[in-house]
Amino acid sequence: MDNVRLGNTGLSVSELCLGTMTFGLQCDEQTSFAILDKAADGGITFLDTADVYPLGGGLETVGRTEEIVGSWLRSKRDRFVVATKCFGRTGPAAWEQGNSRKHILDAVEGSLRRLGTDYIDLYQLHGPDPGTPIDETLGALDDLVRTGKVRYVGCSNFLAYQLARALGRSEALGLVRFDSAQPRYNLLFRQIERELLPLCLEEGVGVIPYNPIAGGLLSGKHDSAAPPPEGTRFTLGSAASNYQSRYWHDREFATVEALKAVAAREAVSLVTLSVAWVLAQPAVSAPIVGASRPDQLDASLAATDFELSDELMAELDELTRPYRLGDAAR
Repeated sequence: MDNVRLGNTGLSVSELCLGTMTFGLQCDEQTSFAILDKAADGGITFLDTADVYPLGGGLETVGRTEEIVGSWLRSKRDRFVVATKCFGRTGPAAWEQGNSRKHILDAVEGSLRRLGTDYIDLYQLHGPDPGTPIDETLGALDDLVRTGKVRYVGCSNFLAYQLARALGRSEALGLVRFDSAQPRYNLLFRQIERELLPLCLEEGVGVIPYNPIAGGLLSGKHDSAAPPPEGTRFTLGSAASNYQSRYWHDREFATVEALKAVAAREAVSLVTLSVAWVLAQPAVSAPIVGASRPDQLDASLAATDFELSDELMAELDELTRPYRLGDAAR
């Protein structure tokens, strides 16, 4: 496993990042620990979580994933780069969500406590908050960096114009800037290539994309003629409708069949091919890979050793070009 720089920072991270949103709902603590062990044995030293994880659990499970990660990290915190996020609703009060100064300062204390650490390597906004001025948000993040509770800051699910404006305000006000962006990105969702990825390349913002295998659809194991299997992200609590809306469509299934044929010809799994394709994109620092069982990581780990030829990249680009254009192409 190679290490790469996160954007223009001096921070080195493993070229794959382990996502943990399955921990605490799809995976119990024992299974979560086994997945973390497997990732560490494979060379992954970059971990991503969020205060609202596990995905799909609602308020009843908020913080459980961070607790599991924190328990596993005991006695080895210095060997890992830990990223977490705030923004989502963490309680019933109106201010327990969003990117206000109050919520950010409250949320970081909760994450520090659950993770069992006195600092967070990368603290990210889980989404944009139109109800809070970006200057207020950046000011709160700047305070966290200055006090040492946070080392770097990033954003997730920001549109290109939102990231560009935030970078501009950071420069104008002399405040900490976003060093990373965490967008959705895979062979079935390529819209960010038009504006967000070029912006990140130009501004030196690291990209740590999530969903590199489209919530599991790019595993090739699902059947469009059958309902989504229980226990997958397509049936998991409040997240199920979101994932079905993203990927559970005839066009996507047809594309997966075409991609499976390419993977078979190349003698790799479709997961390996899909993750390797994301890894090969110039703007990408480290794709976020996940699992609900330790053995599921094998195919993702293999992607770091699979090099895509120019001809294969061109073929994959042509097969999935409609997904670069957006919903209008559906």
